[in-house]
Amino acid sequence: MLFSSLVFLFLFLPLCLIIYHALPKKKLIYRNIFLLIVSLFFYAWGGTWYILLMISVITVNYLGALWISKNCNYEKNNCDNKTETENQLKRKKIKLFLLLFANLCILFYFKYFNFFISIIEGITSRDINIFEVLLPIGISFYLFQAMSYVIDVYNEKVKAQKNFLKLSLYISLFPALIAGPIIKYADLEQQINNREHTSHDFYHGIKRFIYGLAKKVLVANTLGEVADSIFLNHPSTLGINTAWIGIIFYALQIYYDFSGYSCMAIGLSKMFGFKIKENFNYPYISVSITEFWRRWHISLTSWFREYVYYPLGGNRKGTFRTYINIIIIFLVSGLWHGANYTFIIWGAFYAFFLVIERIFVKQTALYKPNFFNWSYTIVVVLVAWVFFRSPDMGYALQYIKAMFGYYGYNGLQTPSNYLTMNSILILPFALLFCGFIQSWTTKLFSLKAFEKIKTKKSVNAFLFFIEAVFLFGLYGFVLLMLANKTYNPFIYFQF
Repeated sequence: MLFSSLVFLFLFLPLCLIIYHALPKKKLIYRNIFLLIVSLFFYAWGGTWYILLMISVITVNYLGALWISKNCNYEKNNCDNKTETENQLKRKKIKLFLLLFANLCILFYFKYFNFFISIIEGITSRDINIFEVLLPIGISFYLFQAMSYVIDVYNEKVKAQKNFLKLSLYISLFPALIAGPIIKYADLEQQINNREHTSHDFYHGIKRFIYGLAKKVLVANTLGEVADSIFLNHPSTLGINTAWIGIIFYALQIYYDFSGYSCMAIGLSKMFGFKIKENFNYPYISVSITEFWRRWHISLTSWFREYVYYPLGGNRKGTFRTYINIIIIFLVSGLWHGANYTFIIWGAFYAFFLVIERIFVKQTALYKPNFFNWSYTIVVVLVAWVFFRSPDMGYALQYIKAMFGYYGYNGLQTPSNYLTMNSILILPFALLFCGFIQSWTTKLFSLKAFEKIKTKKSVNAFLFFIEAVFLFGLYGFVLLMLANKTYNPFIYFQF
């Protein structure tokens, strides 16, 4: 079920909010049970057998964490390791290995089995007649949450959750279930046990949801139609201008699509009393690839940094080892995004530039913010998106050739064949609201003159009224667009 579907907006969400807030505040367990039920129903909408898989994953990690915790030494209000014997540590490591292996086996079977078979077929030049495994929606996201939980139990950063329903709610919470953000158990543990429900948070939740929905429907869908149409053609027919328009539109589509979904997830969570961390911080205003990955898909980057990069040694084992570790995590990150050589090359491409930046840029600071550094970053990101978007390596390389003039400036497919009036109108807003307008307004509203204005209640009341009217109108317009259009994909469902 899409957040931007009419079924969700007119039926699922209103019913959930009405029933949830009708339940007694003091009996948070009732609200948690209700949220768990609707989260499982939400996931089952995509296929009832998905529920069995998710419950199996939850059960395995619930029991596994309790199993690991038997070899943990907890001190009250302190999760640091104390006096563990070598035998205890060995047993604990073996348990963690077995549990992570079980999770990775599930991920491999559902996400990479078809890719593995295709590799064997390529090596042996034989067709292996075997059934194709279907990829369950969001499996990468909730498996990563489950693995982060058991690793944190192993490291004694959190205690193993003895209540099966609470752990189930953490892994299956529907706002972040199918496309993140990836939430650490430590960030949600206390909120599951005790959280506040305020009118202020509820209003801000509605506001974030509407803005996220508008980003998805008005911007991502509009630009995505153009990008998809261009990528249906062979790159040799495009020429420079059409090729660049195709990848720029795709870059904007995937940003507004995914950041819009994350915005909706954060807003929905607030409506139910949960506060989850931001997942995007205007990555397209970055002036280095290092900065870009601090701003793009923050929860995934943080996950790989904490659970892969640091255990490998991070930057603590010398310069050469640091470079190797960067390459490893970005190859793994590429493979996480999809079972295709294009994603592996996408990860390797970013790893190359991250290593180059570490070699030539001082560790104490990022590139200075200027037009040249921003241009370099955007060109690298756009070329990387070609690998991400292309169906295979051959297409990706040919598309890059088209971008840099190999097939000439004017191809058979001209921009006028694809650009619509809607896309032309939306494009300037999409470019400006990637972070440029926001950074400018942040500086403007931080001035002392605006600080004085914000303290006046009458001004605040007027601004609130204007914002509420704008949100109401924006939401109505989005609904009209949804009712009149059938193009409503979501890119990150495939991951």
